[in-house]
Amino acid sequence: MKYAIGVDLGTSSVKVLLVDQNGRVVSSVSKPYPLIQPRPGYSEQDPEEWVEKTVQALKELVEESKVPRDDIEGLSFSGQMHGLVLLDENYRVIRNAILWNDTRTTEQCKQIERELGGKLLEITKNPALEGFTLPKILWVKKYEPENLKKARVFLLPKDYLRFRLTGTIGMDYSDAAGTLLLDIVNKSWSTDILRAFDIPSGICPPLVETEDEVGRLIPEIAEKCGLSPDVKVFAGGADNACGAIGAGILEEGKALCSIGTSGVFLSYEKDKNKNFGGKVHLFNHGQKDSYYTMGVTLAAGYSLSWFKDTFANCQPFTDLLEEAALSPIGANGLIFTPFLVGERTPYADAKIRGTFTGIDSSHTKRDFARAVIEGIVFSIHESVEIFRNYGKKIDTVISIGGGAKSDLWLQIQADVFNATVIKLQNEQGPGMGAAMIAASGLGWYPSLKDCTEAFIQPGQTFEPIPENVSRYQAFYQVYKDVYPHTVAINHQLFDLRKTN
Repeated sequence: MKYAIGVDLGTSSVKVLLVDQNGRVVSSVSKPYPLIQPRPGYSEQDPEEWVEKTVQALKELVEESKVPRDDIEGLSFSGQMHGLVLLDENYRVIRNAILWNDTRTTEQCKQIERELGGKLLEITKNPALEGFTLPKILWVKKYEPENLKKARVFLLPKDYLRFRLTGTIGMDYSDAAGTLLLDIVNKSWSTDILRAFDIPSGICPPLVETEDEVGRLIPEIAEKCGLSPDVKVFAGGADNACGAIGAGILEEGKALCSIGTSGVFLSYEKDKNKNFGGKVHLFNHGQKDSYYTMGVTLAAGYSLSWFKDTFANCQPFTDLLEEAALSPIGANGLIFTPFLVGERTPYADAKIRGTFTGIDSSHTKRDFARAVIEGIVFSIHESVEIFRNYGKKIDTVISIGGGAKSDLWLQIQADVFNATVIKLQNEQGPGMGAAMIAASGLGWYPSLKDCTEAFIQPGQTFEPIPENVSRYQAFYQVYKDVYPHTVAINHQLFDLRKTN
């Protein structure tokens, strides 16, 4: 039997999977690393942590699986999007990586809108938002000009990790699509955008396809990991593209709900000219010459993690979810908005912050926990509404991530989305997608789609319950009223906090 490895470089941890030719997960290992948050709205990481923890995880994976190293043929990557890694002329890290959930760049987003106007949407298919990479580059240019002057190249997180493991510089199209520097249709760095902001084109890395073989492991790295230096390394893709691959979202009519640190609702697109008016994102898919559209909730699973860490630190997640199930639909009249780090879809607001609305003395922890879960799903449903308003049919949704590990959460998704929700038998999220990229690149299957059909098996199905759908529609309307009624107050509080 032959094997492949998927490496998923997430926001809070790196997860590595070993899968066989039939898609069976033989072993998996996860290693956490910290966020660096020196100021409100700032979110950074030390890229060396990614390398150190990935090498540790791969070593442990190989040792625990007891698979002969020569039977492991390939490796690929999935990674958190948008994060800025700057390398100097010696390809050393200049400063900490600025992550996707960093919101310091509102000023730069306004600058981009002033300079480019509608041309930005025409070229990149996306509006200027704080999470993207170009605003981060412009922030460094203004506030740390010496660091940008030293920069030889910029990379995204998984591309830096891949460089450290192989010595090869590059970026795949699915991840490059999230930089606001890629001409998405023509699949090239936009000279118009680079010229508009006086950014040297040489800072942009070579572009590759997700399934391209980009090299082999550096011998010293291979030895540390217990792998053969002959392991073929494939480019990999953005975490959302890989999540879509790992869930089989490779043709029209399929949709994905992924709840990790952030929450994503994603739909396959073949038409590169599909226009959603910038209300949702359009990115290059990991499957060649394909695209996907998606809406994003910035603090999805992060909201529940925050709630647990703050109010139920000693309670396991499973117990917290069981307790939440004892609260009725609507959490006894309690609404939570998951805007802990701002919001992206549909508000694109870096200053908005979360709220619990409707608190009274009868509410208990179970109500608060359920309100958090429901609020996350309500937020994702705002993306579902956008898709439906533009004529997309959404009646079946594949659910992955933390939100697929709880029957309560899955049923809430089915009821709020008013759609059939499917949990996969061997759901491993973006890490499985990365492993499938390696499997396809190795030639085990003729295409990613063929690989998906062999690897992915549906599991439990959750149907919307009509009575629940009706009740949730009423609470959802209240949820949608919270943002317009609290936005001014939240912005005032955000600005006051910044002055302290």
